[in-house]
This record gives sequence, C-alpha cells and structure tokens, in this order.
Amino acid sequence: MRKLARNAIVPAILIGTAAFTFFAPKGKDWESKFIKIKGGKLEYIPDEKGDIIPDFSRVGYHYGDKPLPVLRVVKEVTPTGTENDQDNIQAAIDEVSQRTPDKNGFRGALLLRKGTYKIPDHIRVNAGGIVLRGEEGTRLIATAGKKVSLIKISGKGQITEIPGTRSAITSAYVPVGAVSVEVADAGRFKAGDKVILYRPGTTQWISDLKMDQIQDRGGTRQWKPEDYNLQYERTVAKVEGKKVFLDNPVVMAMETKYGGGALYKYTFEGRIAESGIENLTCESVFASDTAENHGWDAISIEKAEHCWVKQVTARYFGYSCVNLSRTAKNVTVVSSNCFEHKSIITGSRRYSFNNDGQLNLFMDCHATDGRHDYVTGAVTCGPNVFVNCTAKRTHADIGPHHRWASGTLYDNIVTDGEINVQDRGNWGSGHGWAGVTQVIWNCTVKSAAIQNPWASGNNYSIGLKGNKVEGRLKGRPDAIWEGQNQEGLQPESLYFTQLKERQGKKK
Repeated sequence: MRKLARNAIVPAILIGTAAFTFFAPKGKDWESKFIKIKGGKLEYIPDEKGDIIPDFSRVGYHYGDKPLPVLRVVKEVTPTGTENDQDNIQAAIDEVSQRTPDKNGFRGALLLRKGTYKIPDHIRVNAGGIVLRGEEGTRLIATAGKKVSLIKISGKGQITEIPGTRSAITSAYVPVGAVSVEVADAGRFKAGDKVILYRPGTTQWISDLKMDQIQDRGGTRQWKPEDYNLQYERTVAKVEGKKVFLDNPVVMAMETKYGGGALYKYTFEGRIAESGIENLTCESVFASDTAENHGWDAISIEKAEHCWVKQVTARYFGYSCVNLSRTAKNVTVVSSNCFEHKSIITGSRRYSFNNDGQLNLFMDCHATDGRHDYVTGAVTCGPNVFVNCTAKRTHADIGPHHRWASGTLYDNIVTDGEINVQDRGNWGSGHGWAGVTQVIWNCTVKSAAIQNPWASGNNYSIGLKGNKVEGRLKGRPDAIWEGQNQEGLQPESLYFTQLKERQGKKK
C-alpha cells in the first residue's frame, strides 16, 4: 500500500523531524493542466471563469504555521482499579482548568499513567490550554450502556455578527481561489479582523442545482434557501482600496445572480483553544458486533479552535475516532486510527473521521471496518484536508457525504473501497449534491464517481488510480478528470507542496 515518504521539508504541523518528499515516479512524469511546476514554483491555471484549484495549505493547528506544542505535565492520574475512573480523571481536569493560562494560552498537561481506566459516561474538557496525555499502555474503556462520546472537548457560545460591520461584495463574480474581495466599504476592516465571508442560499441557486425536485421516497426534504447561508471564517490579511485580502481563499464562487455575498466581523465568545488529546488507546465495551448502546465517539470536538488529536487509537466504537462539529475550526488530527467498529452497518454509523467544521486537517490516519471513513457532512465550509490516509474493509464511500461541502482536498488517500462526489439524490432524507471544489488528488481506490453539480463550479479527479463509475444517478455532469490510472503525477502531494511553497515564501 502506497505511503508518502517524508525527508525533504519540515511542515510546522508535523512532530519532530518527520517530513515529506516526492516518490520517484514510475513511468513518465506529468502535470495537471490546472497546476504546473514552473521554475520550482506552483503555477495555477485559471479556467474560462477565472476559477483555480485553491491553496489548501492554511489548515489545521494555527494554519500549519506552528508545530503541535508539547505541554509540561502539571498533574498525574493513576488507575483506581475500580469500575469508575471517570470521577478521578474529571476532578484532575477541573483542577488543571483552574490554573492561569500562560502567554500562549497553555494551562498544562494531565498525564494518565499507564493502565486501564473505566469510564461509565464521559470525560469533558471545557477549558482551553489543557492536554490529556497517555503513556504507552494507557487505555480508556467506555463502559456506558448508551451512545456517548468518551472524551468531549467543548467550549460555549456561537458565531455572532458585530452590528454595523457588514459590507456587500460588489463584484459580479468572485472566482474560486481568489484571496481578496471588493466590498462597498472596505474602511470597516483592518488587518487581523476576524470576519465571515458570507454567501447566502437563494431559491434560484437551489432551483439551478435541481435540489427542489429531489425524487420523493417518503420523508425526502427538498432543499430550503435558509439552510444554505454559508459562513466561511476568515482573517483579514490587509486592505487596499476597496479590496479586502483574506488569509484563506474563496472555495465556492460568489455570484451576483445567486445573491452575491458580504463580509462582516464576528465574535465567538466562549470558544476554547489550545487543547489536545495525545497518546491514548480508547475502547468501548460492546455486547455484539451489531451492538448499538455503547460508546459512539472516542473524541468529539465542538466550539473549539487550534486544538489537536495525536496518536490516538479507537476500537469498537459505533461512530468515530474523531468527530468534529461545525464549530470546530483549525483542528489537526494526526497519526490516529479507527479500528473495528461495532454497530449495524447502515446510515449514521461508522464515520471513522468525521469533519463538519472548517480549516481542519486529517493526516496519516488509518481506518478499518468503517463506512464513511474520511467524510464531511452537510453545509461544510472549507478549506479542509484529508492527506496520506488509508481505509480497509470499507462498507461505504469516502468523500463529501451530503448536502453541499465546499473546498475539500483528498490527497493520497488509499482505500479498498470508493471515493465519490456525486448527486446522492434521495438517499437519507434528501442528500442531493454532495459538494463543490472537491479535489481528489493522486488517490487509489476500487472505484470512483466524481461529478460536477449542475451549477456553482467544478470537482476534480486528478491522478486517480481505480475504476471510473457512473454513480448513483444517470445523466449527471462529469467532473474534471485527468490522468486516470496514470503514474507520475507531479507534484505527488498537492497539500505538502503548497505548504512547502507557502512556508518558503515566509523565509
């Protein structure tokens, strides 16, 4: 099974001296017509609308610009040998939560000494700057007789618009990949402002996507405009005249005919940051291979940013190793595993690494017996990245799952199953189009259906090894396909190459 070698660069999100370089390709090297290497640098070729494949490199913990920190141990816990270690661990977390954060927002690490800890419900981390760390041989056992997350990282609050800061985008078309927008009043913004790049859902857009005419099978919900008001979290890089430059690119075109868009400042009071889970084995008890009432997620994260999960192995859960909610932002999940799910094999189960948030990175992860192993949910705003991950004994597909994800890179994913980006029609309660600006780069699959939506942009299958199939519904537009079953795609990894180039420019 192909796995990328790393010995040339040192991305900040990696630990120690691990790095990435290109494989020596088999056969003749080739490049996409949309991204070329010229003079040792990436050149992005726009299509007739000006859209380009965007830069995916500013995702994960502190946008990939800082290494995952190693926090000093400030508290230790040992197993009690009873049926309830939860209270002891929770008391220790609560104690660390009372510490004053340092200048970086860190409170310290809680070390769980090796041994077995039984958790009858769940453990919660509700403050920033806390790491829950295990040793070799540290096992947390979810003994709850119900669906529950074993470890929950969660802050409070929600995105709140700052009144009087909204300014309309004045351009008729802002292409995919753009890093600036023209607004009516750029004077409302300055470098460092946290802003929402807002794209409204409209009746016309849904009609052009044909998502108001999904074939009904009983319980099917047609799409409603108010459910598709997209909020992309960005930071202002600089302001020049009427142009506001953003730290991350546009990943879905902003079009006047579909309501245009706007920029406004926001707050998220109560969202926590700088917390991590490290070096743990998490397991759930289960009554049978199809049992349902037991641990569901090993780790769930919501209302949190700049957090991480590192070297965690989850076994026997019904849903996931890591489940990121829509309010989870700039999370790095690295070198983690989700093995041997226990549940019936049907919908809403076995989503090994689930991402509903934005600016998140999943890297060097592995899954077995899952359904949707590397997956995004409804109205997922990018960019997001899954890179250098594998899946075996799969029971469904990898990819955007339902109801419109925008801006996801699947880079060097190897699976014995499928990667699909398609119109899912009336599956579920009316999934419809799974997404746009979904880039499948140098992946290896059994089969793939990669399609373009009726409106609002492109999806890409570049350098895919595997069979091309029609997908669930006939007559859907093909995505952009290049180099199917052709070895030698350069760059081999889009994410690592974009990261290397961006970090090189900063030096």
